[in-house]
Amino acid sequence: MAHQKRRKEAAWKSRKQEQHPHGKIKSLKGLSSEYEDKNTTF
Repeated sequence: MAHQKRRKEAAWKSRKQEQHPHGKIKSLKGLSSEYEDKNTTF
């Protein structure tokens, strides 16, 4: 019984960790490059 509970909990945790409801969080490098692209006026 304990093994089944552990398996259920592990499956639940992995499902929760895989979710990205608003997309993945962008890195600081990615954000800065987007900002430079939008705000460069040459």
